[in-house]
Amino acid sequence: MLGAVIFDFNGIIVDDEPIHFRLFQRVFAEEGIDLDEATYYRRYLGFDDRGAFLAGFRDHDRAVGDAKLQELIRRKADYYQGAICNHVVIFPGVRALVEDLARHVPLAVASGALRQEIETILQTANLLNHFRAIVSSEDVQQGKPEPEIFIKALAALNAASGSPGAIAPIDCVVIEDSKEGVRGAHRAGMKCLAVTNSHPPELLQEADAIVASLKEVTVPYLRRLCG
Repeated sequence: MLGAVIFDFNGIIVDDEPIHFRLFQRVFAEEGIDLDEATYYRRYLGFDDRGAFLAGFRDHDRAVGDAKLQELIRRKADYYQGAICNHVVIFPGVRALVEDLARHVPLAVASGALRQEIETILQTANLLNHFRAIVSSEDVQQGKPEPEIFIKALAALNAASGSPGAIAPIDCVVIEDSKEGVRGAHRAGMKCLAVTNSHPPELLQEADAIVASLKEVTVPYLRRLCG
């Protein structure tokens, strides 16, 4: 049975992956590293900021210490706040689905984005109150495709319900746009619906189901997927 739905954020709720690409490209360029669009979508899209910067420096045979890594993350976050203030675009179908789902099951966000970014955009879109839990990059040690973020999101939903363990992983559907997210959801023991907002369907074949848009998705659809 469908017990909870966990949403990714960038590329699923908010249409800002092109912004993230431009900001990663900008910060990497400031560090003397070139990043093209094809490489970003193929190699880095599924990572949180920490994972993307680590991978980018590693791919160019360069080391990056903890202090420098945190500075890179803060720099990109500052650029993001300036870029997003006039460009909050919610994907089609998201609002209707979130509002409908929230009447039936608890919802969470599990995202490699920073908490401030998630909460600011959800508040601007008048969606924040529909989510009982938010797990962001600051809350985990290992980003996707590791399952930690999804496990913590489910634990937060169960804690909010007052019944730890009431919702089992198999009763959760994760909604993702990246292959790393799909793998993380499965490693957490959850079902995964992939949306082709960022990748073509052939790169998301590990998902339990694939749709082109959340406009296609309803509560009964997710119940069948979980059933």
